Amino acid sequence: MNFRQQIIALSILPLVLAVLAISAFITWQSRTLAESSISTFERNMLKAKESEIVHLTYVAMSAVRGIMAQSGLSDDEKQKRAIELIKSLDYGEDGYFFVYDYAGNSIVHPRQNEFPGRNWLDLIDADGKKVIASLIDTAKAGGGFVQYKWERPATDQVGDKLSYVAKLDDWRWILGTGIYLDEIHVQTKTAQLDFRNTIGWTFKVVALVTVPAVLLVFATGMVLTVSERRLADRKLRQLTQRVIDTQEQERTRLARDLHDGISQSLVGARYAMNLAERMVKAGDNDVLGAIEGGIKTLNDAIRDVRQLSHALRPPLLDDLGLIAALRALCEGFRVRTGLQATLDASFFADGLKAEASTALYRIAQEALTNVERHAGATTVFIRLRSERGRSRMTIGDNGTGFNSESNTSPGLGLRNMQERVAHFHGILLIKSDDKGTVLTILMPRSAHRVLTESVA
Repeated sequence: MNFRQQIIALSILPLVLAVLAISAFITWQSRTLAESSISTFERNMLKAKESEIVHLTYVAMSAVRGIMAQSGLSDDEKQKRAIELIKSLDYGEDGYFFVYDYAGNSIVHPRQNEFPGRNWLDLIDADGKKVIASLIDTAKAGGGFVQYKWERPATDQVGDKLSYVAKLDDWRWILGTGIYLDEIHVQTKTAQLDFRNTIGWTFKVVALVTVPAVLLVFATGMVLTVSERRLADRKLRQLTQRVIDTQEQERTRLARDLHDGISQSLVGARYAMNLAERMVKAGDNDVLGAIEGGIKTLNDAIRDVRQLSHALRPPLLDDLGLIAALRALCEGFRVRTGLQATLDASFFADGLKAEASTALYRIAQEALTNVERHAGATTVFIRLRSERGRSRMTIGDNGTGFNSESNTSPGLGLRNMQERVAHFHGILLIKSDDKGTVLTILMPRSAHRVLTESVA
């Protein structure tokens, strides 16, 4: 798998996992919410039905007690009137009242005419429950609910029925009514279907919003990733080319210095030695002057080699530190160019790491070279300061300056400075006008061996 394929895989995989996780979470949460809502809906419906049949039972009980309280009628006449009243209290398709005596004899059962006049105390439903006996026991205990299996008159299908019964002690009757729970089941299934449809629609809406958003994020991420990669590749190519250019420039400078300085000095020394040789062979006694000239030429070559070595890596930087190396750099600049160069490091505590010291030295070296070649200045200054654990180096001249805000690419020297400072997460500030140029380099705490305290 190449780098591009790895980028694509790393971009797609988190998105796919995120979409799957979000989808699974939404589905689970929706299902849990639906089940909880339907369960609550079913309980509320059951409570409402229970309240309804309790109310209806007490209404019927009040009507019967009204008949029982009538005077001038015998109990048989009162019971006949009560039976007719109860039969007339039917409500709905399957809503009716039933009456049994304490012995289990059916007295009123409007929907099943074969029940009245017969004893059903031993009647057992499909679950093995003695239905009438349970109803009588519950009524005698003060009234309550009884659930059992019973045939529904409208459909002739056996289902769950919930009845509420109460007692009439004077006549040793129980009176009650009930509801068929399949009505609640049907309404619950309808609610479940509605919830599922709603959840399905919600999921579609979420998908319609999420999928384009994820694709947009993915596409944006891919575009940014590819763009960043191309930019990084371009910068890497530019950096590589700059390294090659810098190497070539350094090799050219070394070759020129070796050819124009050291090589010429060594050639002069060889000519002096050849002259001395010829003079010795010719018996000329004035050989000492030729030898002294050759020695002087060799000393010049040694000096050039030392200067070239110091330019490549000053020993003072390793032996005595940054301040001594910069002071020697300024002195060499004064001797070489005749320009005034000063160093002010009176408020500097040198706690920089070796690499950071080298970076500042190279920046100062490059800046002085630019001043010598391009600035047309007469004075240069270098100032070092320590500020709250950070280091600041300022390099300024009174030359002609340059356009630091130009849109054109900076020169190789400035790019090298910027890269050296960026390596330590520092800051390079450039201010240049017709009155001169000022470079400010800020080195962070991370570029120091230990935190230095400001003495400014």
